[in-house]
Amino acid sequence: MAYQRFLETGQIVSTHGIKGEVRIQPWCDDSAFLTEFDSFYLDKQGKNSIMVESARVHKNVVVAKLQGIDTMEQAQKMRNCILYIDREELELPEDTYFIQDLIGLTVKNVDTGKVYGKLTQVSQPGANDVYHITDDQKKERLIPAIPDVVIRTDLKDGIMEIRPLKGLFEDED
Repeated sequence: MAYQRFLETGQIVSTHGIKGEVRIQPWCDDSAFLTEFDSFYLDKQGKNSIMVESARVHKNVVVAKLQGIDTMEQAQKMRNCILYIDREELELPEDTYFIQDLIGLTVKNVDTGKVYGKLTQVSQPGANDVYHITDDQKKERLIPAIPDVVIRTDLKDGIMEIRPLKGLFEDED
């Protein structure tokens, strides 16, 4: 499975103060994740980068001072800019994945080999993520993204093996 090297990670939504700081709406599980980067990229090819002078979490957004952005007017020009990170600059913990890498995986039963369909969406309602699996007839099934259900995820081969909890799929015993 082909990976995108540069991943969308957030969007500059407004300015913060008068010294050029920007407010970034993070597109990740934890806002603090974005404070770990020394630079962001302004395009998905990684050709235009901007250095981060400082970053902190404030009310679930990241307030960042970006190099060369020193006034409120300069920061305002950055509004709506999508920020990217280079996946080669980080290492994810084991069994942690980028949502975009999960989309499109073939989901099958680890015990029977039955194919349920493709993972088409990930919802994040609270305690755990919920995976949306859509079959060839466009029927959608929802499974909790918990270790008891998701047994193995193989990004290289494009497969997620699951063991549905009893009663999870109404059409199975």
